[in-house]
Amino acid sequence: MAPTFRSAGVLAAGALLLTSGCAALSDDSGSSASGSDSEKVQIAAAFYPLEFVAERVAGDLADVTGLTKPGVEPHDLELSINQTAALQSADVILTEHGFQPAVDAATEQGVKADVVDVEKVVELRKADEGHADEHAAEGEPHAEDEAHAEEEAHAEGEADAEEGHDHGEIDPHFWHDPALMAEYAEGVRDALSKADPDNAETYAANTKSLTEDLTKVDEEFKTGLAQCKIKEVVVSHDAFAYLDKYGLEFEPIAGLTPDAEPNPAQLAEIGEHAKEHGVTTIFSERLVSTALADTLASDLGLKTAVLDPIEGLSKDTEGEDYLSLMRQNLDALKAANGCQ
Repeated sequence: MAPTFRSAGVLAAGALLLTSGCAALSDDSGSSASGSDSEKVQIAAAFYPLEFVAERVAGDLADVTGLTKPGVEPHDLELSINQTAALQSADVILTEHGFQPAVDAATEQGVKADVVDVEKVVELRKADEGHADEHAAEGEPHAEDEAHAEEEAHAEGEADAEEGHDHGEIDPHFWHDPALMAEYAEGVRDALSKADPDNAETYAANTKSLTEDLTKVDEEFKTGLAQCKIKEVVVSHDAFAYLDKYGLEFEPIAGLTPDAEPNPAQLAEIGEHAKEHGVTTIFSERLVSTALADTLASDLGLKTAVLDPIEGLSKDTEGEDYLSLMRQNLDALKAANGCQ
């Protein structure tokens, strides 16, 4: 389902609501900003990992509005009038260009906030970087294979663009690398210090504390996945490539977005890949249908488990946070891949 872009008229309506004192978000928004302290820095965070960073870096010195509420697939976000107003009134906006077109459209209309865009702070990896390396190791492809691949890539790009999900040549799922999350936190720290210089020391201390927590999770992954009997992981969609820094290889059923479904031939190829590498588990995820993963696992006689892409919280994980969900993913990978 493609996000619906709001018109300039809606933006104007949002601004009018704001000036009328209707700053509280309605039930269709993310975190409520009702009862917010006007003296505090106002932060709008586009989706959950960015919201998590904002809350940790800001502490109680800011009001953080999460635009993607639990249970909503972030790619499919459609902004309400009040959410658009929250963007217009924010002092700092946390976003990732290309990940949520509705947010891009709203911010491009003009906002007063300092926009902390992930791609301006973190060095993102190229899409399918790991798969490209694997193919290169197997030898140079034939010319006709290259042409066919180019045609398929062009077709997929057009399809993604039509759905409003075109990520271009980069993989946006940086938050699966805790070290990159720490880098983004520094960008948030700098923006908050600029907006609220009197509390710059507190933002710096909060960022240091968050970085320590992220470093600990990073070390847990390095240790926990250092010795695994199985190196291959079949996942529901291509959201986990940043985890390959820990020595695993991720084979996605779908593309960079959950709705980019494979054709039967591709599905069969993934099944052969799983059998060839002794895969025991097909991973599905929250927020989207598990049908493809369940069908593939059933056909192959394999187990299923959840690997959370942590793009957003679900109704089942509202009580969790980024750190606990990362650790849940680590436990699931260790169990499926025979890691000691």
